[in-house]
Amino acid sequence: LGGTQDNGTWISGADPDARSVWRKVIGGDGFEVVWNYADPNLVLGGSQFNRLSRSTDGGQTWALIPDFRLLDFNGSPVQISALGKPVIVNFWASWCYPSCYEEAPVLEATWQAFRDNEVVVVGVDIQDTEKAARAFIDQFKLTFPNGRDITGKISIDYGIYGVPETFIIDRQGKIVFKRAGAVQWETLAKALEPLLRG
Repeated sequence: LGGTQDNGTWISGADPDARSVWRKVIGGDGFEVVWNYADPNLVLGGSQFNRLSRSTDGGQTWALIPDFRLLDFNGSPVQISALGKPVIVNFWASWCYPSCYEEAPVLEATWQAFRDNEVVVVGVDIQDTEKAARAFIDQFKLTFPNGRDITGKISIDYGIYGVPETFIIDRQGKIVFKRAGAVQWETLAKALEPLLRG
């Protein structure tokens, strides 16, 4: 698998050389592929301003990152595909200091400012205890849905390297924004603007 900026992701046959024919498998601007060290047939691929895809056969075929469902801390189910709205998905943890502490008020302010425009914020707590996560939510008075990724599957599917990481998903389920590290109000507002016009 290989690629270059503006040209997406391509795959060759076995033992490629300069004369090999490559087949395009993911389009879009930018290029990124991550392999599972234990099983190189498990691959995540992505491109800037495009959605993430996954392969279980070494890049021969690709599928979109799957939808996810979790229970929020009130016991209510949250399923991304059922929302039908632009969604900000934020991966966080109570031990993530200072970045998650800096951005928690920003996410709550974004939720309060854009919820009437049908934007949903969903927090995904990873590698954390329920007690510590609830204390974090209480400390920052977070009112948007938050739930735990207990098995780690959601984090793996989204290729999370660390926290915080934030994604914006449009109404069609396409990832249109990704940010690693604490996200700022201005950045989120600018990224949401074209989705609200649409």
